Amino acid sequence: MREMKLGLSMRYLGYHVAAWRHPDFDPSSLTRFDVYREIAQKAEAEKLDMIFFADGLAVRGADVPEGALSHDMRNAELEPLTLLSAIAAVTQHIGLVATASTTYNEPYHVARKYASLDHISNGRAGWNVVTSWSDQEALNFNRVGNLPRDERYDRALEFVEVVCGLWNSFEPDAFTHDKATGQFYDPEKLHVLNHSGRFFQVRGPLTSAHTPQGRPLIVQAGASDKGRDIAARYADVVYTVALDVEEARAFYADLKARAAHYGRPNNAPLIMPGITLYVGATREEAQAKFDELQSLIDPLAGLAMLYNFCGDLSGYDLDQPLPDDFSSDKISISGSMVEKAKREKTTIRQMYERAAAGFTGRYFVGTAEEIVDDMQHWLESGAADGFNICPPMLPQGMDDLSRFILPELRRRGLFRNEYGGHTLRENLGLA
Repeated sequence: MREMKLGLSMRYLGYHVAAWRHPDFDPSSLTRFDVYREIAQKAEAEKLDMIFFADGLAVRGADVPEGALSHDMRNAELEPLTLLSAIAAVTQHIGLVATASTTYNEPYHVARKYASLDHISNGRAGWNVVTSWSDQEALNFNRVGNLPRDERYDRALEFVEVVCGLWNSFEPDAFTHDKATGQFYDPEKLHVLNHSGRFFQVRGPLTSAHTPQGRPLIVQAGASDKGRDIAARYADVVYTVALDVEEARAFYADLKARAAHYGRPNNAPLIMPGITLYVGATREEAQAKFDELQSLIDPLAGLAMLYNFCGDLSGYDLDQPLPDDFSSDKISISGSMVEKAKREKTTIRQMYERAAAGFTGRYFVGTAEEIVDDMQHWLESGAADGFNICPPMLPQGMDDLSRFILPELRRRGLFRNEYGGHTLRENLGLA
């Protein structure tokens, strides 16, 4: 039986928008290293493939409705590469993946930082490739507005090409360290990139030896056509926000076909939809956990969460569905969210409750058996190679994985008991 891959998403220490208001959550833990260290070590003890930190380069919410920002916990966090470098020193096996934007970085910076993390961690680094979509980020980088969407993705494609080229600056055996002759590296095994393109002029070489994985993993999460093309060419892992299995199967088939077109091996890229789990020993216990967090949602925070995907909905009746002529094309996941809401006649209040429950992604409330049935169905029906677990609240969500989900997965032979390799690439079974 095929084993699934599992990652733990740790940003904000929980994916429920009201997690910080829960009586068991300490909001000060959002900037405390010891909390992240302990969760990462628990995840490694359970043999998860990776931990993951999404990131943004601004407080990305507009203050719509007025006062919403001051009711949102997503405004103070640790920079993820700095955090993962510290976690690398206190873990040995688990993968370390973080986001870096191709819009407001330079390829040389990203190539160097992730190569360093790969060396520091002995081969466990991964770069999640994103484009920046918010005007708030633009205002932090000497711009008054964001780049047009097509331009962002064209820049991203060239950005990834340059980074991969820089990672190949030195061949694996280039550094001879020959004290007798005085030769530090073989000049025949140094490759100067000399890239000249539409967006970047980058000479190289990168000031890094070949990394333990050959190159850090590339992870990608864009669902647009151009985003999928970048993933098909370069990504090792793809995160998705599919809300139902048929949507996920269509995405899976499309991406695997695109990857085959570029000559990628059959197992790349691995596709790992996000899912938020509310699990208990009984259905009633799981539902009680869910209901408690849902009861803590502030309507301001709920509407603000929808704003980035659907615009300002505060002028509509919260207990009525969206108008039939309503549409949104703000970012890739907006379309599926709006279409699902229209199809199911979901009210705006129910929309933000759903969005809050899974941070706009899919969530499941139930027992371990019910949840694992669902995960197994996605794995076996060609919808996923594994999952990016987005707990509603940490560290409690990691404890629930250990107590309920992982024992059931292992009972069915769906998840490992021990790591199979030394690097993240090896543990994922990637070439």
